[in-house]
Amino acid sequence: MNLKTVLTVFPQYLLPHHALSVMMSKLTHCQVVWWKNAFIKLIVRLYGVNLAEARHQSLDHYRSFNEFFTRELIENARPLSADPRSIACPADGAISQLGQIEQEQIFQAKGHHYSIDALLGGNSEHSRLFTNGSFATIYLSPKDYHRLHMPVSGTLKEMIHIPGRLFSVNDTTVAAVPGLFARNERVVCLFDTEIGPMALILVGAIFVSSIETVWHGVVTPPTISAPRSWRYQDQAITLEKGAEMGRFNMGSTIIVLFGEQQMAWASELAAGTPVRLGQTVAHYL
Repeated sequence: MNLKTVLTVFPQYLLPHHALSVMMSKLTHCQVVWWKNAFIKLIVRLYGVNLAEARHQSLDHYRSFNEFFTRELIENARPLSADPRSIACPADGAISQLGQIEQEQIFQAKGHHYSIDALLGGNSEHSRLFTNGSFATIYLSPKDYHRLHMPVSGTLKEMIHIPGRLFSVNDTTVAAVPGLFARNERVVCLFDTEIGPMALILVGAIFVSSIETVWHGVVTPPTISAPRSWRYQDQAITLEKGAEMGRFNMGSTIIVLFGEQQMAWASELAAGTPVRLGQTVAHYL
């Protein structure tokens, strides 16, 4: 581990992750006009945000930085493939890793794996659904669109909020912190689809002030000490392919899981590949 990595990662073990995220939430939800406009302009300039894609391009439309950060896109900015067997990318971002789940382990970075069981909060019944299945981890940077959408049509079965730390999810930290995605706070959404089970895991990170879903609203905060879950067997919450399912209030990572022999990732995808919401990233088998 080089000095840069040590200086980047080691302090994160000591930082009050949730307290810092609460502070960031207050800053990003502040409605003082000069502050939110200055914050928006800074992010646009630093990260090259494409405002031409935003449904509302005037900064005056946004009451806070967070409203800008979770902005809507213009209609058809992210078209879906007409191929009924295609699987759509759930977010703008870049592939962190993707591939097969081997011996119930998911590849995080060189030298690091974590188990499905740990990622899903220790529920062996859920873990068995994805044994020998497929996964993709997608990182959203500050320039990206931060709403999350359905890769395929699905019916919601359960949502689990799992407490944890809030390590950064940048490449340096992911490569250095063992089991990071199974240690960070996260929201697991389990769906039934026409090709079998699918999980969408919304992973929190430092300064991610909240995670929300379209059927529940804000899930986190509050910070919790033990997992909590919601079952939807008696409710018909079905979302079509491409429909919005949630959002990050500040950026983070989404992990997608499919079961064994359900689908195959597109051959051109690899760690570091930029992806856009709606593009075909896989096909049904």
